[in-house]
Amino acid sequence: MPEHEQDGQEREFDLRWADSAEHKEPSARARMLAARWKHNPPGPVPFRPEPDHRGSGRRSRSSWVSTVVVLGCVAAVILLLGYINFRAPY
Repeated sequence: MPEHEQDGQEREFDLRWADSAEHKEPSARARMLAARWKHNPPGPVPFRPEPDHRGSGRRSRSSWVSTVVVLGCVAAVILLLGYINFRAPY
């Protein structure tokens, strides 16, 4: 049997052996968080926190204004391209 095939079979055996292990050690981050939370557990966190309003009194544009601006730009480009094609000599 060629050497590279034997290595492949050994590797497959090792992966099956590792996957069938009864106990898997937690990651370093999981161990660190468990140690930290043992003495200082985290407080409750809402599922969806309130949005953070960073604007200093400035109102953001509503969605319909943004839609009108985008559609206006698209219409302007279409009209400009139509005008250019209309004026182009054949």
